[in-house]
Amino acid sequence: MEYPESSFDREDESDDSLFYLEPRLLVHIDDAAINELGKYLFDQLPEGATILDLMSSWRSHIPGNIVIGEVYGLGMNSEEMSNNPQLDHWIVKDINKDPKLPYEENLFDAVIVVVSVQYITDPIEIFKEVNRVLKKNGKFHVVYSNRMFPTKATKIWKVFDDIERASLIGSYFANSGGWSVPNAVNLSPRGHITSDPLYAVSAQKE
Repeated sequence: MEYPESSFDREDESDDSLFYLEPRLLVHIDDAAINELGKYLFDQLPEGATILDLMSSWRSHIPGNIVIGEVYGLGMNSEEMSNNPQLDHWIVKDINKDPKLPYEENLFDAVIVVVSVQYITDPIEIFKEVNRVLKKNGKFHVVYSNRMFPTKATKIWKVFDDIERASLIGSYFANSGGWSVPNAVNLSPRGHITSDPLYAVSAQKE
């Protein structure tokens, strides 16, 4: 996939640190979607895994019934992450300003980014960096919904529908290199309830 000029521009190009200055101690998907996210992570995260929660906040949604190793958080608000009981380590960093992740190579068994990929303005470089810090055969799980802060989401994200967004994320994997063929799954809650849609696209470091 090629990206038209200005694809990763946003309505609000002011400093992201100002936008995220005030903590938002709330969840960005509803309970039914959170429940499906927990099931997905339970199935996908290996036992004893060292995990990076990229673009982290005050909840990581890692289910409590799995045994994991350490969880690292990287996000934009210190108060949010200090209120996250699952984080063993956390750091404030604006990856749109500098995509270099402050971690050594081959550190993590898994990296997750939950309902935040729409805010990344240089996804190819970020996906390259995630590949660098993952162990061989480690997986990157990109989970998304249709919820967003519209002024901070990239233009290309907003013009696509939910299914097209899976292909967009797949192109980030393909264009950054070093990944298996991405796998997309629909995690949207089933049944006669009104809920937020939920999807995941993942790939393994080769």
